[in-house]
Amino acid sequence: MTERKYFGTDGVRAVAGTHPLTASWVMTLGAAAGEVLRGSNPRATVVIGKDTRQSGDMLEAALAAGLTSRGVNVIHLGVLPTPGVSYLTRHLKADAGVVISASHNPYEDNGIKFFGADGQKLSDTTELEIEAAIDRVPDLAPVTGVNLGEVTNYTEAERLYVNYLKALAPDLSGLRIAMDCANGAAYRVGPKVFQAAGADVFAVYTTPDGRNINRGCGSTHMDHLQRIVREGKYDLGVAFDGDADRALFVDSRGNVVHGDHMLLLNARARGETAVVTTIMANMGLEVKLRDAGIPLERTAVGDRYVHERLHGGGLHLGGEQSGHILFLDVSPTGDGVLTALLTLKSMQQLGTTLDALHDDLVMFPQTLVNVRVADKKAIALDAEVRAAVDRAQERLHGKGRVNLRPSGTENLIRVMVEGQDEAEIHEIARELAGVVEARGALTA
Repeated sequence: MTERKYFGTDGVRAVAGTHPLTASWVMTLGAAAGEVLRGSNPRATVVIGKDTRQSGDMLEAALAAGLTSRGVNVIHLGVLPTPGVSYLTRHLKADAGVVISASHNPYEDNGIKFFGADGQKLSDTTELEIEAAIDRVPDLAPVTGVNLGEVTNYTEAERLYVNYLKALAPDLSGLRIAMDCANGAAYRVGPKVFQAAGADVFAVYTTPDGRNINRGCGSTHMDHLQRIVREGKYDLGVAFDGDADRALFVDSRGNVVHGDHMLLLNARARGETAVVTTIMANMGLEVKLRDAGIPLERTAVGDRYVHERLHGGGLHLGGEQSGHILFLDVSPTGDGVLTALLTLKSMQQLGTTLDALHDDLVMFPQTLVNVRVADKKAIALDAEVRAAVDRAQERLHGKGRVNLRPSGTENLIRVMVEGQDEAEIHEIARELAGVVEARGALTA
């Protein structure tokens, strides 16, 4: 595949105001995207939603300017969860949707992610077409007069998305729920939907100021929610991240219930034929699913890869420990509020509780050792390293696993060992890390 210049696995991301997320560059991106997305359609439409970051307004205006300069109509949806933009793209029959968000990152960061007309992330091919078109923008013939695009504000976006979620919600009457909205995109949607379903909701981190999104809150900072649930004697807690495409739970005792737990519960309740997750999912999940007769398939880290495996295999349920869960028979993208609703529906269907679920899924001890090397690709393919991995796997006798992978951002090899005996896995990890370090010195 052609190497990407700007698009990563989840759109374009950077510190807002620095390249490439400057106003001028984003306007150029909008023009390039407009050329590609409209194709032969003289009047394409693109919807744009955003989270609560201060930089969202700047990037939204720049992107809209670029799109309209090429004759594309823009509909502003306002602050809305990422999956809400996916839903409105489909509902309004737009040609594409755009989310301005950096998910769980600090407020200084931001990002731009595109959806196709089907509400799914754009294909690699289309993203590469947009990248190629960026260099051609200065030479494009001008669009003028009535051929320029128009901008409208769609004030019904949140109401329609909330109604969509309410229609999928179980009856939550009698449940006392604490909710952490991360000062992010779900700060209104989350409480509205759960209250409409009958829950007694105590919501925190619902006062975004542009700079407090994800700051000490949300699904990456669960401590406060755990304390609220314990001290307030709530039945459970639920936390979203900044753009609300993931969710994590807290049981009534304050234990975190993460994506592995949710995959197990939903797989059982829904009668799934297989579940897809990443190489980071705990071995305990694999064992429990195997006991239930449900195969577990693993992919590289990233929801994009989980989605590809699900879609290619005609499967429905997959996700990651982070709480980014996919129910492809319900929605084409991860949706934190929907994930929480469907998980509680499965809980009711099986007549269980999050407390029981937490205790049922016994996590295998896991250790991770990072080894700095000069050439991580060479080490990952090194024959002696691979042989050491095989020997380590044999020592676990099928009751654990070894994973060795290069870091995606640093010159590191990550050595992960998981098994039932904590002392043994630490010993295996140290020995394997020693082999990697020694081979790294030889291949430097």
